[in-house]
Amino acid sequence: MPLTQHRTTLTQFLIEERRRYPHASGDFNTLILNVALACKSIARAVAFGALGGVLGDAGGKHAAAAINVQGETQKELDVLSNEAFLRITEWGGQLAGMASEEMAEPYQIPARFPKGKYLLVFDPLDGSSNIDVNVSVGSIFSVLRAPDGVQVASEEDFLQPGTQQLAAGYAIYGPATMLVLTVGNGVNGFTLDPNLGEFMLTHPDMQIPPDTSEFAINSSNSRFWEAPVKRYVDECTAGKSGERGKDFNMRWIASMVAEAHRILMRGGVFLYPRDSKDPAKAGRLRLLYEANPIGFIMEQAGGRASTGRQAVTAVQPEALHQRIGLIFGSRNEVDRIERYHHTPPPEELTNPLFKERSLFRLPN
Repeated sequence: MPLTQHRTTLTQFLIEERRRYPHASGDFNTLILNVALACKSIARAVAFGALGGVLGDAGGKHAAAAINVQGETQKELDVLSNEAFLRITEWGGQLAGMASEEMAEPYQIPARFPKGKYLLVFDPLDGSSNIDVNVSVGSIFSVLRAPDGVQVASEEDFLQPGTQQLAAGYAIYGPATMLVLTVGNGVNGFTLDPNLGEFMLTHPDMQIPPDTSEFAINSSNSRFWEAPVKRYVDECTAGKSGERGKDFNMRWIASMVAEAHRILMRGGVFLYPRDSKDPAKAGRLRLLYEANPIGFIMEQAGGRASTGRQAVTAVQPEALHQRIGLIFGSRNEVDRIERYHHTPPPEELTNPLFKERSLFRLPN
């Protein structure tokens, strides 16, 4: 990058945002910068790939943590990424506690460090099942305000609806590392300059087009879908000859950060809906540290995020690792899918004599 080309750094951006709040202490900015530092650390580990010796399932010194609280096999980088978030953010005095996909209980700030007024929730390495095949992965995070006076954060302190988020973002570790962030005033994308080691503002005021011709869903689960989801996908795959009157393309990366980033860049809709595959689970994705931060970002970029029945950020959490169905992306498509969930399907007449094109045509 030419030295004469000036771009705003993440630090400068946060300072400008802070100037809108003259009485702010600066703790919030420091927390976001520490999160960004954790993401830089993870980006470096991911970039080395097999050369770094950290691919594959967790083993060695992490053997006891090979299965996380979700019942999923941890990758070595899952564990290392989780530790990066903890070690880099715990000491600064901004946090009252943290919660992560990789930990069953909230993480308490060690007694030797000062406590702060924020809570941090995160998925340290989303899409880690793709690590071994070199597909883009990422980290997701959300910042909440701790209840007044809290020094030891309990699970209940984290159970805040997504509307209470102060900031949310993700880092995507792809051909370039990017940090996408909202602090409640739009969505901005920062690209990591490997020469300077700084996140530089490259995608200001990111906006999602309201309409799209792309959808993302794992079609292998189609036999488990609810009727409204099946109806929507059938309409998309019918193409120009169907009700929608246009062709759609289907995408599926199996890395939600990568899916969300594609949608932010060019529009689209992502569906990981509630289904009947496992009736004991209300969905696959975790509400607090996956669905809520992505939902906040989508809303701030002019899109929507829904359970299929309501805005995901309006859901009152009931458990730290609560799962939920999630649909997000271009506003008009999410509105349509939500409408299908609230509209009873048209009744099918069982006798072909009385269908619209039958011997006994019903009057208009």
